[in-house]
Amino acid sequence: MQPNILLVMADQLAPHFTGAYDHPLVRTPAMDSLVERGARFDAAYCPYPLCAPSRYAMLTGRPATAIGAWDNASELPSSIPTLAHYLRLAGYRTALSGRMHFVGPDQLHGFNERLTTDAYPADFAWTPDWDAPAERMDKWWHNMTSLSEAGQAMATYQMDYDEEVGFAAVRHLYDLARDTDQRPFFLAVAFIHPHDPYVARPEWWNLYDHDDIDLPDVPPLESLDPHTVRIRRGIEADTVGYTEAQVRNARHAYYANTSYVDSWLGTLMRVLEETGRLDDTVVIFTSDHGDMLGDRGAWFKMSFLERSARVPLIMAGPDIVSCAVPNACSLLDMVPTLLDVAGGRGRQPEPVVPPAGRSLWESATGGHDPVDEATCEYTAEMASHPMFMIRRGRHKYIHCDSDPAQLYDVEADPLERDNLAGYPEHRQLTADFATEVARRWDSSAIREQVLASQRTRRLLNAAMQTGEPVSWDYSPTRDASNEYVRNHMDWSEAGPRHRFPPLH
Repeated sequence: MQPNILLVMADQLAPHFTGAYDHPLVRTPAMDSLVERGARFDAAYCPYPLCAPSRYAMLTGRPATAIGAWDNASELPSSIPTLAHYLRLAGYRTALSGRMHFVGPDQLHGFNERLTTDAYPADFAWTPDWDAPAERMDKWWHNMTSLSEAGQAMATYQMDYDEEVGFAAVRHLYDLARDTDQRPFFLAVAFIHPHDPYVARPEWWNLYDHDDIDLPDVPPLESLDPHTVRIRRGIEADTVGYTEAQVRNARHAYYANTSYVDSWLGTLMRVLEETGRLDDTVVIFTSDHGDMLGDRGAWFKMSFLERSARVPLIMAGPDIVSCAVPNACSLLDMVPTLLDVAGGRGRQPEPVVPPAGRSLWESATGGHDPVDEATCEYTAEMASHPMFMIRRGRHKYIHCDSDPAQLYDVEADPLERDNLAGYPEHRQLTADFATEVARRWDSSAIREQVLASQRTRRLLNAAMQTGEPVSWDYSPTRDASNEYVRNHMDWSEAGPRHRFPPLH
């Protein structure tokens, strides 16, 4: 029997800041419970350290540069199949509650239905400008306001959004249980927390003693790599700056909001149990990327360093064993993995373009995975040339045509403070990685594609903002005339139909 699939995504959550990945302070009981009965992947990476491209790559199983997902204002073409298309062909009902940052007129991309709108705009307004790489992005871009305003609040737009996402997902799970349709379901639930701004409700803030909040280690500025320096300048960390008190507030709120997202994971697990679906549902918890959270004096994402590029990845459900998987892997592996979860490749056509990743099902079910590598790309803000990363075994290599090479031993040096690329004993390994990058990616050609796309999208956005604005933002459909109890219904049937468990 095909299992149901529940994919729960946080936003900007680094595994380093979760109890499930052994942080001594952060409380994540739902993730902990998932780890106890499932597989925890200890070296999972995003395919791109920015929201939209990472999600596009995960859904399509293809690298961001292969599908034109250059940045957060790139359109995902309707002609590219996604995980939702594949699972529909395999017999699944597919639904999305929450954000996936789709840009363009197609706001479904294979999902049968969306239960909410997105938190961010679906147009081309957020297009970077590599023609002027030294200029800071417009008013919508990250800055130190996220730290200066960090703290507590009773409501924010992010809280409003996640409450809607969670409510809609819970309602949908009950609707599935009440439905006579016995097909398996794929439900993606994507929250926006703990993404900045770092503001938490008091009940989550009060889980933590403010004085216990650990502070990041910030090495001397002269020791930083050029891209980290660009990030610090771009987010105004080196101009507006921040105080130690603001750092503590931001990290405190981040931890609180991580516990908040974890509570929604726990709620969804409880509903699965209440509806009798827990034992036949594969549950996956992950994020689109991490957050530097002050390490190196950098914040947010956009970096290949561990706290930005690593993601939590936990799987539990039928046939999955309790284990820790050390192999490097990626969200690019999600498509082949879930095709295996859905019952193998015989239930639907093979992808026209083979997925770039590999199936992690063997690892999750206790088998051996001979592959230990992941790749990552970046072509957005605070850069002027494409950037690439290869993680293989204990080493991570970072390449950009305009920057010196970086090579780290992430096992011996988890904070990535010692760049081995300049060491004589690592000269050959560095050269081998550089050769591999040149073989995998045509950096010059990609840069020309990025520049052409940015110029076109800036023109289109200017046109769309002239006169009556054109909106692609998704508006969920709702037919209130057939909800709850209406006069054209038999009231004696409406109550029992929506009751769960049903009366016998």
